[in-house]
Amino acid sequence: MSAWSVLGSLEAVPALDRPDLLGEPVAHALKLLDPADAALVGVAEIDPGLADTAAFCEAYGSPLDGSANCVVVAGRRGEETRYAACLVLATTRADVNGLVRKRLNARKASFAPMDDAVARSCMEYGGITPIGLPEDWPVLVDAAVAAAPAVVIGSGVRHSKLALPGELTTRLQNAEVLEALGKRTTEP
Repeated sequence: MSAWSVLGSLEAVPALDRPDLLGEPVAHALKLLDPADAALVGVAEIDPGLADTAAFCEAYGSPLDGSANCVVVAGRRGEETRYAACLVLATTRADVNGLVRKRLNARKASFAPMDDAVARSCMEYGGITPIGLPEDWPVLVDAAVAAAPAVVIGSGVRHSKLALPGELTTRLQNAEVLEALGKRTTEP
């Protein structure tokens, strides 16, 4: 399970062995995955106060360039609002006003307000993950995430993190890989 070493000093176990460490929609979605894929997902318990990426990486020795952030974007055109999740490396920012706006066929796109993202995803803020999102949301995966040997992502709750091969993110429900979705912000 070398993909789980991206969790740094944390001890990981198969995610389905610890449903208490998963948000309900995440646990449900993992059960629906091909069993071989589900077995690739590890979970580790963390201090919920350290759920934010920078704090998590510093506290547990996880590489910042091995963490992927999932952000919820709301795109609007007229009275219609469409949602999408963007999965980008923590060293980048999602190209919300370029690629994401165009993909959603929206006039305006922005990060969804926290309360809206939490209510619609049924996940905790700081734990939102691309696994188990609403069926009508596209999951836009940056090509760098897909190519990563392993990534750390949220688990639906703030008191744990998931680790999995980057390539597995391309097989999630509604996943679409986009080149240059993530724009570099910091050096790893």
